[in-house]
Amino acid sequence: MSQALMSERRTAFIGALLTTLGPISMAIYTPAMPQLVEAFGTTESAIKMSLSLFFAGFAVAQLAAGPLSDGIGRRNATLGFLLIYLFGSVVASLATTVEWLLAGRLIQGVGASVGVTVSRAIVRDQFTGPEAARILNLIGIMLAIGPAAGPTLGGLALVTAGWQAVFLLMVGFGLLSAVAVLLFLKETTKPDPALMKPKALAIAYSMLATDPRVLLPAFVLAGCVGALYAQATMLPFILIDRVGLTPPEFGIGMLMQSGFFFSGSLALRLLANRLGETGALRLGLWLAGGGGVIIAISTRLIEPTFLSIMGPVAVCSFGIAFVIPYITTAGLQPYPQIAGSAAALIGFIQMASGFLGGLSASVIGDPLAAFGTVIPIMEVSAVIAYLLHRKVARSTT
Repeated sequence: MSQALMSERRTAFIGALLTTLGPISMAIYTPAMPQLVEAFGTTESAIKMSLSLFFAGFAVAQLAAGPLSDGIGRRNATLGFLLIYLFGSVVASLATTVEWLLAGRLIQGVGASVGVTVSRAIVRDQFTGPEAARILNLIGIMLAIGPAAGPTLGGLALVTAGWQAVFLLMVGFGLLSAVAVLLFLKETTKPDPALMKPKALAIAYSMLATDPRVLLPAFVLAGCVGALYAQATMLPFILIDRVGLTPPEFGIGMLMQSGFFFSGSLALRLLANRLGETGALRLGLWLAGGGGVIIAISTRLIEPTFLSIMGPVAVCSFGIAFVIPYITTAGLQPYPQIAGSAAALIGFIQMASGFLGGLSASVIGDPLAAFGTVIPIMEVSAVIAYLLHRKVARSTT
């Protein structure tokens, strides 16, 4: 591998900023969801669909963002998708009907899709093994800060200036990201337009999608990270409508999720050498799976309170921080020449899982019942995928 074009710290900073684009667009938005039902004279299901459409655009567009970043370069692809994100944010802020709001959220999702794909690709372009995992862990530490502040900022903006201010905050974050890319992101790959040809894309994706070394790590992330995205469609309605929190209180309360993810990332940084890859993954998945089981039990036996809902979420979030760096590195390892496409497929599966989880919640209807059913299934499925991944890894060594 050639010498890294950016330092670990700069790579982590850019990676965290880009990766945060999607989560912060949800974190800022979720406190406004109950109010948007009244503002547009619509139903909870329609507003939940706005989040699901964001997931859909985010997931599907990654399949284009990855090959584009391989074909025209990480930097050019990122700037192009950030322009799409900004356009979607403006459309949503000016929406006069729920249909325009849905359109704006879909466009936002398409634009934000570049974040996860390029952030992982620029790490794989320059680093492998423990170095890559260390950078992804550092990204996780910094990533926790934005979504942690997001619900609080969204709740305060909602109270002081109305729901339109929530989308104006997203415009500001999109502009900040674009400036950072222009100033700090160096091109880390040699662009090859041939990789964007339909035949080349079909060959690349068929190769990736049939390789369990890529697919099973993607399913682990789909269960863990997908659950974080899916529960964002349920928690506002549980904590605000059922538990009785105000939007600002909800924003502060979501620190239980992001704060424990941050703590888990810090703990991994301290314990990584002692635990090793296998030990870190096992501990993380035990916590994520155990938290999912607690959610399944508590939602059926206990009248919902803040702690009964967010306590198990905190346990899952702490564990997920141990899982992401190592399982992402494992999934990207086999195909360095098409790292953008590999990152795109993994991100697509991860986000598609979040979309399907949110869609399942809409079908179930009752947010509490959906939370107690969908999230445990996703967390446990991540554990199963990891066990299969270990079996494949042993058979190929």
